Amino acid sequence: MLYAASFQSVSLFSNSSTAHYHSPSTKPLVSTRLSVRASLPDSDNNNGVKVEYTPWLIVGLGNPGNKYHGTRHNVGFEMIDSIAQAQGILMNTIQSKALIGIGSIGEVPILLAKPQTYMNFCGESVGPLAAHYQIPLRHILLTYDEMSLPNGVLRLQPKGGHGHHNGVKSVMGHLDGRREFPRLCIGIGNPPGTMDMKAFLLQKFSSVERKQIDAALEQGVEAVRTLALNGFSQRVNRFNLSQKYKYHKV
Repeated sequence: MLYAASFQSVSLFSNSSTAHYHSPSTKPLVSTRLSVRASLPDSDNNNGVKVEYTPWLIVGLGNPGNKYHGTRHNVGFEMIDSIAQAQGILMNTIQSKALIGIGSIGEVPILLAKPQTYMNFCGESVGPLAAHYQIPLRHILLTYDEMSLPNGVLRLQPKGGHGHHNGVKSVMGHLDGRREFPRLCIGIGNPPGTMDMKAFLLQKFSSVERKQIDAALEQGVEAVRTLALNGFSQRVNRFNLSQKYKYHKV
């Protein structure tokens, strides 16, 4: 089986089944479709059968700069870094105000992105990237911190609201208000006592919490692989169930 990654220039106004999203920063004339085609042997006439895989746009939410590195609010960035390292993807290109890298999981092409706009404006990257590469909503995966989950607990969802998360709210605003995109939520717990929420989000993890997050990042990479290759299958349901009770606190 032969695989080849390719970029196709296609008109945004063509009769494509792929959803398009509008943003002031996108150029609405030409976009690029990221695809991988597999040539399968045809035993009858020796002609290859072309199979096209729908790509994934995987976006980690966070804030750029060393000041925010390792903080609770930046675990989305850490998940992208973990996926990039596991799949051998270089994050070395700036496009649509985001640091991006292109690679694959198996035969499935993926585009990794870390918006450099700061959390509250990350939709300014996600909307244009989704439009430029013609990524359907169901293949835009956001990964970000979630206070409603205990520290280090993960949850994969096929869709949902913004849950008062400003980053997710920004993304929804740049996807025409749509919410039907998947998310990998990374639990960071709630602020202790009367601690200010902003101070909590911008605080680094304790040593115990850090070990839980590191374990979650490894598990998250496997979850993303499963999702990219199999979609929201029973494996994802089992993953969510195993995460729910792994620390016996949910």
